[in-house]
Amino acid sequence: MQLPQNFSLYRRLDTLVENKTSFTMEQAEVNIFETHQQAEEVLLKFHQPVFASMIRGKKVMKLREQPSFEFLPGESLLLPADETMCINFPEAEIDNPTHCLAMTLSDDQIRKTIQSLNESAPKGDGEEWAFTPSSFHFTNTVAIKQILQRLLFLCTEDHPSKDLFANLMLQELIVRILQAEARANYIEQGQVDDSNRLSFAIRYIREHLGESLTVEQISQKVYMSESNFYRVFKDHFGVTPVEFINNERMKLARRMLEDSTRKVQDVYLSAGFNSGSYFNRVFKRKYGLSPKAYREQVMGKC
Repeated sequence: MQLPQNFSLYRRLDTLVENKTSFTMEQAEVNIFETHQQAEEVLLKFHQPVFASMIRGKKVMKLREQPSFEFLPGESLLLPADETMCINFPEAEIDNPTHCLAMTLSDDQIRKTIQSLNESAPKGDGEEWAFTPSSFHFTNTVAIKQILQRLLFLCTEDHPSKDLFANLMLQELIVRILQAEARANYIEQGQVDDSNRLSFAIRYIREHLGESLTVEQISQKVYMSESNFYRVFKDHFGVTPVEFINNERMKLARRMLEDSTRKVQDVYLSAGFNSGSYFNRVFKRKYGLSPKAYREQVMGKC
């Protein structure tokens, strides 16, 4: 994510710590914060829900009683209203400033978007989409990166339909964040409940990665039609069942490659891949290294 080329036309440097440039829209206020010197325990709070995303540099964040964590480019943070952030800037300099986007979200926009989502794409099993009451720190998906880049461009564009475009993008952003949180709860944090059909599907996939898996087969396991299962799964997690299966197989293969006693052929077969050339291709596309190079890198760090 990059700042628009004409951003400097709107920017006025008043302070070296958390200098703010604001763009006001109908349903949101977009703030770009710049920090040009190292600082500690800078406090920041918004009276509306806020979505923050790092553009450049590094922050160290502290929220309530949670442990401190690094906030890096490509990551975002969703906070409820009146949540105080305590921020350190360990690397900010005049020639290497930290840039962060912080966007307040309209309660009305959130409520309407969630209501529309529950009507058009319900979770299933009687559950409803809801706005998180606590903070949520996550890595941006490709879709969220694209929305943020378009919003930044729109901030500095003088267009008569600017608010209309922004409102549509904000609706999509809220939905994408909800999907990312659902994905984190079910997948990354391991909150799997067999009484929930999607949770059961995830557990089933993980336990059978080395076998042939089809959407038809999994949908039958959770007593849903293939088309309905596909739709509900994608609406809930933001990825198709096939994409999820492939991602899980890649993660399993990466873990197995870290065991130097396992042959690469054994790794890709155990992860459910039938072709070594295909496995090499998708592994390199996802991780930037061939399986062999990844193993050498891991072994070099030991």
